[in-house]
Amino acid sequence: MKQEVIVRFAPSPTGYLHIGGARTAIFNWLYAQKTGGKLILRIEDTDAERSTEDSIQGIIEGLKWLGVTWDEGPYFQTQFIEEHLAAARKLLESGHAYKCFCTIEELKHKRQEALRQKKDLKYDGTCRQLTPDSVAEKEAAGVPYTLRMKVPKGEGAVCFEDIVYGNIEHKYKDIEDFVIVRSNGQPLYLLSNAVDDIRDRITHIIRGQDGLSNTHRQILVYQALGAPVPKFAHMSLTLDPKKAKISKRKHGELVAVHFYKAHGFLPWAFVNFLVLLGWATPESREIFSKEELIEAFSLKGISRANSIFNVKKDDPKYFTDPKAISINAHYLRELPVEEIEPYVRAELEKAGIWDPEYENAKRPWFLETLELIRSRFHVTTDFVERGRAYFADDFPIESRALKKNISKHPQLENWLPMVADRLEGLERFTTAETERVIRETAETLEIKPGVLINGIRTVVTGQLAGPGLFDVLITIGQRRVVERLRRSPALF
Repeated sequence: MKQEVIVRFAPSPTGYLHIGGARTAIFNWLYAQKTGGKLILRIEDTDAERSTEDSIQGIIEGLKWLGVTWDEGPYFQTQFIEEHLAAARKLLESGHAYKCFCTIEELKHKRQEALRQKKDLKYDGTCRQLTPDSVAEKEAAGVPYTLRMKVPKGEGAVCFEDIVYGNIEHKYKDIEDFVIVRSNGQPLYLLSNAVDDIRDRITHIIRGQDGLSNTHRQILVYQALGAPVPKFAHMSLTLDPKKAKISKRKHGELVAVHFYKAHGFLPWAFVNFLVLLGWATPESREIFSKEELIEAFSLKGISRANSIFNVKKDDPKYFTDPKAISINAHYLRELPVEEIEPYVRAELEKAGIWDPEYENAKRPWFLETLELIRSRFHVTTDFVERGRAYFADDFPIESRALKKNISKHPQLENWLPMVADRLEGLERFTTAETERVIRETAETLEIKPGVLINGIRTVVTGQLAGPGLFDVLITIGQRRVVERLRRSPALF
């Protein structure tokens, strides 16, 4: 019988869900979906000083927004501390761990001495050699101790086959006896993580490359506890344009999932983008539906080469990776308009310009308007920032549009109200009729139609460019178009 695939996403709740963590969650979720396996969400909250309830909720909300679902959890690592300590006692009793009474000062001195002698900065195993009587004597005297793993000696090595990086080997002689329980009785990550993986029957560990340096030690814990060793797939790092690892400390909210939610990204578009950071199909395809991505996903597609996330801290308009913007714009254009409707509604509600009638009597008009204007937008916030004129009468006018289409033609101060009078007199306000009126007015004034068309666009929408003007006029409506043209002299 084929073994069920069980993977886990195990974030530490010490801040928001950042794109590195989100990418890890997505890869685990995709692999579970692809194999018909399970994804377990495990919150590793043992760092009591840094873990917060807000961070936990932020992680959960971020995953839900991305559409990453899990089959079990969220479990909290602090719920299982007694299990971790029981495993430590088992390791001690079986001779795979020992008590270390070395003080911080003694360890510091050992490191300084190793530096002086140009030796490796590894624990020298002093307490590994203690006799049972010496251990009992120190315990009776109340000397604090940690628990250390007793790494095998000799010419052997910890070997494993990483799905991404291939064969990895760490010789025993290069691995120090590492601490698994602090002197205050707190189990360390290496122990807790391995014990949790064993309990949860994890078969595959898919995580960032930075976890690669711990893998050999975790394998020693699995083996000492008599548990099967999971398969590992370490994902390459995501770097900024200066080839530095992206981080919360350095890049702030620009690498936070909630930042992209707030700035108008569609959830699946952002998932699609994040997957491409360090993963690809043989044909380098970039756009996938959910079903297509699950079908195409393979751990073999994870790249060893680090990916670049083009954070743009100095560009308030296109603040992030151009590919992220491009993919989001693709989905804004191509998805059925009903699918983007709730996201646009959320933006209009935030801006205070949502009309409840847009979901009732005015819904056909609302959907038609979204269809008309979405092709030039990149993020859903554009529907407010660049499309506000369709939903409200108070809207800004682009300085470029004002300079190019209005300031260069001061006669428009008189011409635009003239156009308003003629448009107001139309019995049928259609694209054909509005175009006829505007072109005939231009002919009467002996000017190029573009002068009027561009001036009208700027006054009516505040924009330099956009969809065909005559469609725009019909969408905005006769009354509002006439009112805006009549108040245009205030711009001169």
